[in-house]
Amino acid sequence: MKVIVINGPNLNKLGERNASHYGTKTLDEINELLKTEAKKEKINIEFFFSNIEGEIITAIQNFDGDAIIINAGGYTHYSIAIRDALESKNCIKVEVHLSNILAREEFRSQSVLSSVCSGTITGFGYESYLLALDYISRHKGNTKK
Repeated sequence: MKVIVINGPNLNKLGERNASHYGTKTLDEINELLKTEAKKEKINIEFFFSNIEGEIITAIQNFDGDAIIINAGGYTHYSIAIRDALESKNCIKVEVHLSNILAREEFRSQSVLSSVCSGTITGFGYESYLLALDYISRHKGNTKK
């Protein structure tokens, strides 16, 4: 099984940003935790980060695997282009957020990505990613939305 974890704008600044929303772990630390869990589950995992919308779209389009875990950062709330790229993929897609986007500012409560993802995990800090990987590992072979 092959999984890609895609992170969008400003997530490279985890560990420096508002800890009450994003926790204290860096993106590299989260990726290491995911690598450890993926190895246990015999999942081939790769990571992609970009602040640039078009690069995220290209990473989605070029991915040939079983599942996508995506935290599109601020693009979550308005990028129809990322949404369309996700919609075109026939694989498991899990949207994740460190903070509970529904309990924050009004503009953060809407996700244009959720409707084309298998599910959304929000508000559990770095564990949101681990929960997404757990879901994927339990649904190996199921490439439906």
